[in-house]
Amino acid sequence: MHVTPLRWAGNTLFLLDQRLLPGQEVWVECRTASEVAEAIRDMVVRGAPAIGVSAAFGMAMAASAGEDLQATADHLKRARPTAVNLAWAVDRMSAHDGDLTAEAERILEEDVAANRAMGRHGAELLGARSTVLTHCNAGALATGGYGTALGVIRAAIEGGKHVAVFADETRPYLQGARLTAWELQRDGIDVTLITDNMAGHFFQQGQFDAVIVGADRIAANGDTANKIGTYTVAVLAHAHGVPFYVAAPVSTIDPNCPNGAGIPIEERSSDEVTEMHGSCIAPRGVRARHPAFDVTPARLIGAIITERGVLRPPYEEAIRTVFSA
Repeated sequence: MHVTPLRWAGNTLFLLDQRLLPGQEVWVECRTASEVAEAIRDMVVRGAPAIGVSAAFGMAMAASAGEDLQATADHLKRARPTAVNLAWAVDRMSAHDGDLTAEAERILEEDVAANRAMGRHGAELLGARSTVLTHCNAGALATGGYGTALGVIRAAIEGGKHVAVFADETRPYLQGARLTAWELQRDGIDVTLITDNMAGHFFQQGQFDAVIVGADRIAANGDTANKIGTYTVAVLAHAHGVPFYVAAPVSTIDPNCPNGAGIPIEERSSDEVTEMHGSCIAPRGVRARHPAFDVTPARLIGAIITERGVLRPPYEEAIRTVFSA
């Protein structure tokens, strides 16, 4: 059984506090939509699909409490603006005129099924023996379960392939070090942790056969926003002739966003750069920036792996075909 970042218990959403991993496994209780929004904003739960599922249950709780659903939707959407799955899930819940709890449960079930489907599609892109670099965490913790990028790796291994993983630590929030390494180690998957600035060295040494990352928003032309540092990895992969793949559900694609320039980039607190676990690691008062995401141009992406199949360039056409179907 793979780890899950959330559990629904009738009228309460329990979220595994990802800020405390791997040291502690603590579950946070959310009984209102406002508490869900706070948990999303504070990164108790993170990862575009997991955020969307959590927001869906937030909408269900608001409906049960007789709260204003439009105000709730607006509040949830503001929690983190880059991940389009958040708005997608909230809008789907807003448009549903039936039982919202049942609809949220369907969104969770569909997400896990989508992860497994994209895992099967993506596994075909990997050889019998592969070493894969990943950035940030796009595993079970970032989704309803199983994972997007890590779901591809899991599916390949379940299919009999040998896959070793190198995980970037992913500064400044260390999702690779704290979450990806923890997930893969729990599953008995061969994982090696490296700092972000080691990736170029290992590309130069011919260590990697592929790069697989997740996504927070994919524009209509294939430009992809993902955790800060992803663009750097994509440039390195391109320079060394290593295929760079994005794994994400169709709900992460924003057909109304023409290109990467239109993707809003969340700017988080500079304290997350200058401090670590509450301890200052930089001169006090120094100016710092923390864009939480960057955009990888479509021209650097070899394929986008979805639950409906593997999309190839030209992405405008491939994405139009997905949505027209």
